[in-house]
Amino acid sequence: MKAILYCRVSTEKEEQVSSLARQKAELTALAENKSVEIVECIEEQASGYEIERDGVFRMLDLFSNEQADVLLIQDETRLGRGNTKIALFHQLQKLNIKIFSLTDHGEFTMSESDSMVLQIVGIVEEYQRKIHNMKIRRGMKKAVENGYNPQKNLSNQHLAPGRERVEFPIEEVVRLRNNKLTFNEIAATLRGLGYDVSKATVHRRYKEFVSLEKQNEER
Repeated sequence: MKAILYCRVSTEKEEQVSSLARQKAELTALAENKSVEIVECIEEQASGYEIERDGVFRMLDLFSNEQADVLLIQDETRLGRGNTKIALFHQLQKLNIKIFSLTDHGEFTMSESDSMVLQIVGIVEEYQRKIHNMKIRRGMKKAVENGYNPQKNLSNQHLAPGRERVEFPIEEVVRLRNNKLTFNEIAATLRGLGYDVSKATVHRRYKEFVSLEKQNEER
């Protein structure tokens, strides 16, 4: 496992600054005890109620890019407070990130109330996703009835010659990704349109497309 250490204090007072160093030392020891490789240690001085923190964005970027899969914190309040804490827990759950804390001496145990709130958020989000996917399917179905052929818009067909490839509209993948859908959600949407495709295939083909576009821009 690869971990990010996240340390936070709310003010720049001397005792708080020394707390950052203590958090880092204790989390480093916890990582060693759990045989976890430390990828990066993020330290910041900011309110736990504030979600617009450079350290938080850095942390989420590392997790989103699959450079780490475990978060180590002193306790849940170091990650955030109030709605900010719930929002960050929800995002980390979606990324399948494990959380270890010093207070739990290992894997973090969420309170019953926080767990209940996250379940409600998850249910609401799932229905929002279903409504969004339904709109996409209805729009695509109408476009096909009006003569639109998704396969004519396929890009990068020349990649991986000789292998049988599942074909699907990569431009639709890019559009959905730009709309902040996860690769799992995009794969589900494509399956709803009749394309038998997995999350891994969508993710790989999207990376191929982005790489190809980047090469074209550099020429």
